Amino acid sequence: MKVAIVKLSAMGDIIHAMVALQYIKQAKPHIQIDWIVEQGFAKVLEGNPHIDNILTVNLKAIKKEKLTIFREIKKIKNYAKNNYDLVIDAQGLLKSAITAKILGKEIAGFSKESIREGIASYFYNNQIEIAYDANTIDRNAKVISRPLNVEITNQMIIDKEPFLFYTNDDERVKEYLSEDKKNIIFVIGSTWESRNYPKEKFVEVANHLKENVLIAWGNEEERKKALWIEANSKYTRVLPKLNLSSLKTIIAKSDLLIGNDTGPTHMAWGLNIPSITIFGPTPVNRVYQTAINKTIKSKSKVDHYKLDKNDFSITKIPSHKVILMARALLNA
Repeated sequence: MKVAIVKLSAMGDIIHAMVALQYIKQAKPHIQIDWIVEQGFAKVLEGNPHIDNILTVNLKAIKKEKLTIFREIKKIKNYAKNNYDLVIDAQGLLKSAITAKILGKEIAGFSKESIREGIASYFYNNQIEIAYDANTIDRNAKVISRPLNVEITNQMIIDKEPFLFYTNDDERVKEYLSEDKKNIIFVIGSTWESRNYPKEKFVEVANHLKENVLIAWGNEEERKKALWIEANSKYTRVLPKLNLSSLKTIIAKSDLLIGNDTGPTHMAWGLNIPSITIFGPTPVNRVYQTAINKTIKSKSKVDHYKLDKNDFSITKIPSHKVILMARALLNA
């Protein structure tokens, strides 16, 4: 059986969906699973033995250059020559539904009531019902596994094997890791400023823990913030610009990751590395809390259907809460 999974973005959503693959391959070892993804996120999937082919698109480029739509359609039509028995749209957006429609005839995806862009559901032969405000990982696991008649329980997700894979070909990683101190990764950025824990409080955390703290960044604004933290804490070092493969590598070799609700933070969960995810205006049930993966949420209430980008309640979370949780994880 040949299956194509359409999960284009974003990084955290891709990671949350990948957890289903190990259990699908256990139940159906001869199944072929191809994954269609935005080319910028392909390295998140690289090395996973449960994915047979990673097929990239660049639909984001259409926003800047409309004519690229013809190039991308041609590319997807070429992928359709693989003759998929089933296409699963795990994204639930109109663009992903159209992509799925081009790829094959038998298409599964979320029901109209289960997604933000309900019109996408009209493209599916098999509609999967799950509450829009349910746990994000559960939603992703169900929409991928249910069309294949594979049952994935909450306990199975908790007991998962690490499913992000990396190579040791970036020599710079060794230069930043300490043999004498605990290695802690700070993920200081995200898509909205209101989702970011204040840089001043990251400094407080670093200065209290007194370990080897490495700061990851993804753009120039985050780099400047990282340099400010480094200038105000002798325990921190700004990492160089890393690709997603190298980022997976250094997180996998760390003792703890502390970060905002964003893709690189969720990598720790996919690698079975201890983590603290700090939440403000986004729902805490985007993740699973485990013995090693913890969350801290601000006091604000979150509407899953209408997130408030002006909710800066994350800034009110005291640093001592993060420090105490970090020490407990480091000492465990």
